[in-house]
Amino acid sequence: MSSMDKMWASFIAIGLMVGASLLISFARAKTTGFLRLVLSTVAFLLFVPILLYMLVSLL
Repeated sequence: MSSMDKMWASFIAIGLMVGASLLISFARAKTTGFLRLVLSTVAFLLFVPILLYMLVSLL
């Protein structure tokens, strides 16, 4: 894997991490009940591709 591919993988991981943190912040501040649970679950599930992209960028 080239250095440029590793750079893009790390940028994608960083972008997904920002998206997950904004989503969880929005869920906690502005929503209640079932919607809060759904948004928190989606934010948590974003950590799977974040982890994969992070590992790819390290190899």
